[in-house]
Amino acid sequence: MEITEKLAREFNIRVSQVEATVELIDEGNTIPFIARYRKEVTGNLTDVVLRDLDERLTYLRNLEKRKEEVIKAVEEQGKLTDELKAEIEKAEVLQRVEDLYKPFKQKKATRASKAKEKGLEPLSLVIWAQELEEGDPAALGEAYISEEKGVKDAAEALAGALDIIAERISDDPEITAAVREKTYASAVLETEAADPEEKTVYDMYYGHAEAVAKIPNHRILAINRGEKEKKLKVKLNAPIEEITEGLIAGSVITNEKSIFTQMLHETIADAYKRLIAPSIEREMRNLLTERAEADAVKVFAKNTEKLLMVPPVKGARIISIDPGYRTGCKVAVLNETGKLLAYCTIYPTEPKNDVAGTEATLKKLIDKYRINTIVIGNGTGSRETEEVVANYLKKTGSDISYTIVNEAGASVYSASKLATEEYPTLDVTTRGAMSLGRRLQDPLAELVKISPKSIGVGQYQHDINQTLLEGALTNVVEDCVNRVGVDLNTASPSLLSYIAGINMGIAKNIVAYREANGRFTERKQLMKVPKLGEKTFNQCAGFMRITGGENPLDSTSVHPESYGAAEAMLKKLGVSSEEISKGGIRDIEERICSAFPVAAKPKPAARAKGLAALAELAKENDKSKKANENFGKSLEKLAGELEIGVITLKDIVEEMKKPARDPREDAPPVVFRNDVKNFEDLKVDMELQGTVRNVVDFGAFVDIGVKHDGLVHISEMSKKFINHPMDVVSVGDTVKVKILSIDHEKQKVALTMKF
Repeated sequence: MEITEKLAREFNIRVSQVEATVELIDEGNTIPFIARYRKEVTGNLTDVVLRDLDERLTYLRNLEKRKEEVIKAVEEQGKLTDELKAEIEKAEVLQRVEDLYKPFKQKKATRASKAKEKGLEPLSLVIWAQELEEGDPAALGEAYISEEKGVKDAAEALAGALDIIAERISDDPEITAAVREKTYASAVLETEAADPEEKTVYDMYYGHAEAVAKIPNHRILAINRGEKEKKLKVKLNAPIEEITEGLIAGSVITNEKSIFTQMLHETIADAYKRLIAPSIEREMRNLLTERAEADAVKVFAKNTEKLLMVPPVKGARIISIDPGYRTGCKVAVLNETGKLLAYCTIYPTEPKNDVAGTEATLKKLIDKYRINTIVIGNGTGSRETEEVVANYLKKTGSDISYTIVNEAGASVYSASKLATEEYPTLDVTTRGAMSLGRRLQDPLAELVKISPKSIGVGQYQHDINQTLLEGALTNVVEDCVNRVGVDLNTASPSLLSYIAGINMGIAKNIVAYREANGRFTERKQLMKVPKLGEKTFNQCAGFMRITGGENPLDSTSVHPESYGAAEAMLKKLGVSSEEISKGGIRDIEERICSAFPVAAKPKPAARAKGLAALAELAKENDKSKKANENFGKSLEKLAGELEIGVITLKDIVEEMKKPARDPREDAPPVVFRNDVKNFEDLKVDMELQGTVRNVVDFGAFVDIGVKHDGLVHISEMSKKFINHPMDVVSVGDTVKVKILSIDHEKQKVALTMKF
């Protein structure tokens, strides 16, 4: 109950919503299924909230489990007190639990443990008490001299006792927490060149210093990479005196008149330098890295989502070109469904520069296969290949357009086991060219064939926690695939494997069943697929589409469990289910309002002409508002008769209006070109239209038609302050930019969106 209440507070939702959601998760339901088909139960929580809640639930459960482990471990040592148990139980983060457990952890041999073995702990307790205000500390130490135990003199006895105190200070959970907080608030991260004479991409971090609390995430990742490559030296500079003489001494020194005061001050300095500072510095570096990685993963996830949700280009008959130099450019010709019609190699670039041969091949393919679109990958040789293609189209007056496709991950796919299984007779390069063309025809269906982190839309992808990145991006792909749905009769195993409840094994079984028995004609045939039981069917069925099947509802996102309610609704409205197959029932809301009318409230008499005039002005707005209110009430009446939830019924109605609507229709369309610009053509203040290719913490990279994308820095995105570039742009957006500066040597272009 405590976890449930905590989640309700954190997510600002009702306890009942949390309880219902946790129960659904514990039953093994997938997040896409819960988000789409259990809205009534969760109170309409979105997939984003559900995933965050699931992640937080896992953390809190792990926290409780760790508390139990720590309490048990301390209890077994016979050292558990009621106060300590209470402190552990009320801890809200794992770090606090570990701080409390630190004094009781089994350690390797330390200076303190060796001192204890020599019998010096009683002396350390006398010093710690700070009660003696007169006398010579050395005299106390003499009582602990022991040749047998290896204590040669009083100085060695005192030193050993102080080692015990130093460890006691470093193990104190309150001191540790206070030092951690102070370090984060006041420390500075300093970087310098490993070799000041060497020119590197990390020049800006030579002699750089920045507050730990304020350093941006992308700079943390850059510094980490520079340190890993041994180009940078990094250290954390904390306010040592404030921490030792202020913060720690304030907790440790209880009697300034004690004969041990000076010793304790020296011991505090030793404890901080030797034991606390190294540990806190590691913690701070890890904390910064985890923060930066979490942010980078969010950027990756958002960019990946936008890339996956780019609208498919329907009806494109494509020449797809994978550019290259020495071995030429690989060409694949695809029909509207992505079927390979032909493939060959052209040599428009160095060293052959066979422009005439390339143009002849293009003409032959365009005429023979009625090509209407050319796709060019953005890798090596892209700029030169694009120039040849653009000049040819301009010279011939063709109305064919071309576009540049991001080829990140194409080589990963083309050399993969999956690609080999799909096209065993084709070579790697031809598979790569095919993949580029299909990325235009249906980006989602093609990109699911590669590991999501190979898509590469983000920053420092190889430097961040790969498990974290893989998990987050897999969730994104899963959400996108389920949001769009899949055609059960054409979807590949890769695409099917992301559907709720389906793994790759079952996905392959679905395709094998389809190949053996012909196309699916109804969803319930899925139950005949090996290893696809009732529970899996319940999870996946609503996301599978069958066009032209026996039941028109199978072509929609209506779940089979709601077919009875949907059919009863259509019967009450006097509508045939066949209308769904003819483009949907566009006037279904009006039909519901007519079949289930709501009594109108009497209008109050106007008290003055002025009120009547105002009422006339607001009439149009009122009309729309009242229509929505009336529909809502009519829907409630209908839901009551059908014995179904209002939210579920509303989703069914929306689906009846526009069956299997593709949410990608709302995304910006693909930008096509018919000309090309040379880098030399660019001028400062030139205004251009471009496509956002990548969004990072410090800005966005925009394809403006030259070899290298231009950068719009975050400071050049809006005249108003923005927290992150994603507040303004997303991958795939078409934006208007102006050139601020051009670096011809580095082939870099700085852009602005502020007009």
